[in-house]
Amino acid sequence: MNIISRYISQQWQNRVSIAIQLLSFIISVLFIAAAIIDYGFTLSQQEMFYLDKVYHFVQFYFVAIFTLRLVTNWRHIWKNNFVTTIVLGVLLFLTVMPDIFPAASVPQWLARFYHAFSGKFYMLTIVGIFSIMEISRGVINITRRRTNPAQLLASAFLIIIFFGTILLMVPRSTLDGVTISMVDALYLSTSAVCVTGLFPVDLATTFSTEGLIVIALLVQIGGLGVMTITSFFALFFMGNTALYDQFALRDMVWSDTFSSLMSTLLYILGFTIGIELIGAVAIWTTIHGTLGMNFADEVFFSIFHSISAFCNAGFSTLEGNLGNTMLIQGHSGFYITISMLIILGGIGFPILVNLKNALFYYIRYGLNRLTGNKNPMRLPHLAQLNTKIAVSTTIILLIAGTVAIALTEWDGAFAGMSVIDKLTHSFFNATTPRTAGFNSVSITHFSLITLILYIILMWIGGASQSTAGGIKVNTIGVAFASFLSIVRGESSVTMFNREITDHSVKRAYATIFGSVMVIITCFVTLVLLEPQLEPFALLFETISALSTAGASLGITSELTDVSKVIFSVMMFIGRVGLITVAMSLFSRQERRHYRLPEENVIIN
Repeated sequence: MNIISRYISQQWQNRVSIAIQLLSFIISVLFIAAAIIDYGFTLSQQEMFYLDKVYHFVQFYFVAIFTLRLVTNWRHIWKNNFVTTIVLGVLLFLTVMPDIFPAASVPQWLARFYHAFSGKFYMLTIVGIFSIMEISRGVINITRRRTNPAQLLASAFLIIIFFGTILLMVPRSTLDGVTISMVDALYLSTSAVCVTGLFPVDLATTFSTEGLIVIALLVQIGGLGVMTITSFFALFFMGNTALYDQFALRDMVWSDTFSSLMSTLLYILGFTIGIELIGAVAIWTTIHGTLGMNFADEVFFSIFHSISAFCNAGFSTLEGNLGNTMLIQGHSGFYITISMLIILGGIGFPILVNLKNALFYYIRYGLNRLTGNKNPMRLPHLAQLNTKIAVSTTIILLIAGTVAIALTEWDGAFAGMSVIDKLTHSFFNATTPRTAGFNSVSITHFSLITLILYIILMWIGGASQSTAGGIKVNTIGVAFASFLSIVRGESSVTMFNREITDHSVKRAYATIFGSVMVIITCFVTLVLLEPQLEPFALLFETISALSTAGASLGITSELTDVSKVIFSVMMFIGRVGLITVAMSLFSRQERRHYRLPEENVIIN
């Protein structure tokens, strides 16, 4: 009887736990929806009264749930994340102190701090963090129930795109007297989250500062990756260590081992914040006092463009993008800075970590030599194969693209510029198609040869696990190595004295084939839907959308709503990944423990 009663008790505990998790998830979504309404609309006093009631309900609910979990799971908390839990608990309980102890009862020396804790902004920030934590907990619990990680990733992107669409449509996001349709908001939100850079309206004349901040946040979320942010909250704040969770999250952020999963997430966040801050400072030094802005506008301009460049998004707050007449000449430092941010964002987070490790090792190695250690240990193969392929392919494409654009546009689109500006814009326009979407000189002024080169660069894109799109330089590198191995009659595919696995080769060819099929299908569909537009411009826009490149020949605003939805789907596929989207649509087959008879197929 004891065993049966214990089993029944455990069942009820599990049911109660699941019910609380579901309720917490719903309440967290409710809080975010209330915050969107509060941000986006001008509300009456009565409406604000009811909204404040929602805020207080969610606030006290989290206090009650936090206390309950603290009491029931104190042993687990003590062993795993005691400090984090206590800090978050103190911050949460401070939000309800003004409701428990009136301000008049607080000593004078404590009144200043008390006023800060009693503010609405503080309460919304802390409760917002707990809401994101609960949503992250819900997402991680979905992975524990054996949901396809590809479905999870695709769903997470769709949710962010949905909220972004709503935020862009609210009155506060647009300038007075300006409205944006739902289709255009969906298109722009998709473009921002998928870091594409295609937009159907002019940002500078449509959106307010708040709207531009929303776009920057969507770009940042899309650049980091929705699952990276979700995983960080789940692991850092909740100490989730389930084995299946570790497998799913490790694959999503491409961590080498389980033990390095958290460090990989921290590296991604650290690299992003650090590089974007340095980039913002560098951009500010190149434009200070030259664009007719005050200091606050210059700072916002610098931060916005640093985020947009590192995330390979291609959004600009200037009319005419970066081809604005105030920038086009005499700002070589600005364009070089933007180009370097694009390259760093497009090279991939695992490669940045690998390069950092190699750099630190060589610094320690050099210091050991200088301090008298004549035989310090030297480690071979510091650079991983993935790093070698991505870096070498990127350098080749940048050099070849710069030389080709300089030769074709020296006396064409770049006519009238100084030699320094011509070289700068050649390099910039060889960098931005992969896949940033900025433009300095209007693309419509380029020759046909340059536009074809643009298409090739957009289709290839950046490196895997980066903010860039395209089929990726890793894919092209592996496919080229496979081609050489067949031509040479070799039995295996090798690069840099390493043999590439059959799985990688198959995935490369599948990616190329799938990309070509999607481009052909969408291009033919768009030609039928948009007979008034030039087919080459539609092909250019199609590849730009799928590759999340953001380059356009100026037809975006002329597209019908149906075409905009098609392009939104293409941007989504390009950002999430063609293989990932395909895997999310099909259930995975169980692995066969046998092999079928082999037979050659004539291919020539």
